[in-house]
Parts: sequence; structure tokens; C-alpha cells
Amino acid sequence: MGDTLGASGSRSGCVFRHLIGLLLLAVCLSGVSGQALAARVAVILSDDSAPYQEAYEVVRSYLDDSGHKTVRIYAKGLTPVALKEARLAVAVGVLAADALADLPATPPVLAVLVPRAWYIKTGRARLSDEGNRQASAIYIDQPIERQAALIRLAFPDARRVGVLLSPSQAGLQSELESALRAQRLSLVHAILANDEQLIIPLESVLADSDLLLALPDPQVINRNTAQSILLTSYRYRDPVVGYSRSLTRAGALLSLHSSPAEIGRQAAEWVNVALLGNMVRLPAPAHPAYFSISINEQVARSLGFTLPPAVELEKRLGGAR
Repeated sequence: MGDTLGASGSRSGCVFRHLIGLLLLAVCLSGVSGQALAARVAVILSDDSAPYQEAYEVVRSYLDDSGHKTVRIYAKGLTPVALKEARLAVAVGVLAADALADLPATPPVLAVLVPRAWYIKTGRARLSDEGNRQASAIYIDQPIERQAALIRLAFPDARRVGVLLSPSQAGLQSELESALRAQRLSLVHAILANDEQLIIPLESVLADSDLLLALPDPQVINRNTAQSILLTSYRYRDPVVGYSRSLTRAGALLSLHSSPAEIGRQAAEWVNVALLGNMVRLPAPAHPAYFSISINEQVARSLGFTLPPAVELEKRLGGAR
């Protein structure tokens, strides 16, 4: 009996020591794994303007709290040496993305604050090096379905939505028609010919529309044309649905937009998840998850519209917070 108990105790002791050894090994491996997750992330800015800096500061703050090291680099003069130890690169703006695409053998790239049309047409192929490098993007523009849903919520009596498109954005016509149709709205549009004067197609669209949806198309709306579009729309008593807070301040009745800080937050969340394993894994390109709505109350009163509060519209659109 004693021998049996002794043998049993000896075996139990061996098992116990083995379990302790495995536990210590797991702890050690966990520590190594945790250290391995800490990574160097290169954030390349198109220039030093405020929107790009705002996005960078949010990314830096979030990733620093996660134990990663962020470095700020500017697109001008970017060299492969600056990216040597980076596990992932974040390009903020089109100029930064183009600068990264010009370099060979860069790390996986996440482009943010870039237009969807640019990414699909040229950005994706260049950044991925025709499939040899992992690339993704967070677009600067809102999904058309979200814009259509906002129009239905803000203007329940609207039936026809006017849009001006440049030749480079003409491919959006079918997407616009589909998204608007889902909200019982129809599209009234014009495609600007190259070097065509804006006023004639604009007035043609406004004459047959209940409102004008402005898209972030620099060939249509820029510093030289924005005021003319807003004033002409006001003369036709057609409210403008814009895409930036500054456009709301300038005279759009309301706008749906994502700030650089909101897109920076989403970028940081993506990067943090992408760096969890041994392999960097970026999500598929997507529109902004976080967004805001701004309303020009003075324009609303002048045109005779009463809109729900911005926070209510954001909530009903399913805005993430």
C-alpha cells in the first residue's frame, strides 16, 4: 500500500511539475508574442496641411496606446530607407499614396482620405504593385446608399435628385440611379463636357429637380465654382446636400461628411487589428464607418425647410460612435 501510494505520489508530482512547466512556457511565449505584436507604422502625409495632421495625430495617439511606434513622414522626398523597418504604411491623401506607389518593395499600404473613384481607377493597381503587395483604402467619400437614405429622411416629399457629373465620374450614374430608386427617388443628371461652362447644365438639372446632391468631384465643385453652384441653386429654391462641413457653412442646407479625425480613428482601428498576427491582414477597401451631419439653419429657414436635428439624422442612419 505504501509503495503504491509512494508511486502514485511520485507520478502526481511529475504530472504537477510538467503542468507547471507548460504553464511557465505558455507565459513566456505569451510575453514573446506580446512583444512581437508591437510594430513600427509609417504614416506618410501628402503635405503638412491641417486635415492630414489631424488624421495623423489620431492614428498616432491610438497606436501609441496599443504599444506600436508611429513615425510621421512627408510624401515629398520619400525614400525606401524611411520605410525600412515599417511593418505597415498608412498613406494620408492621394499624393502620399502616389509617392508610396512609386517605391519598390514597400510594406502593406492602407490609403486613407482618398476618393473611391481614384482608388478603383488607378490607386488600387499602383499601390498593390499589380497584386504583389497588400493594399487597401478608407475612402473620403460617403457611400451613395447612405446619401440617398439621408435625402429621404431629411426631405420626405422629395422625388427628383439632381446631380452634376464630370466625365471621370460618369460611371457613377448607374450606382446613383440604383441607390436613389431604393429610396423612391429618381435621378436627374448632366455630364459636363470637357471645358464646358457650368451654368447651362446646372440650370437644366435644377429646373427638373427638388434638390441638388453635390459629390466630391473637383472638376465640378472647386474654389472657382462652389459659390456659383450654391447661389444658382438658392435662386431655384433647390436645397444643396453637400459632402463637407465647409460646404454647409458656405450655403449647402446640410452635408454628410467624415472628418479627418473620424477617418483617422477608423484607420487606427484597422491597423491595430491588422497587426495582431504574424501576417499583416488588411480589410477590404471601405467607405467611412464614422460620419457626421451638419445643417445650415439659416439656409433651412430661408428655403422653408424644417429638418430633424443632426444628431437624430445621424442616429437614424446608423452612425457608429
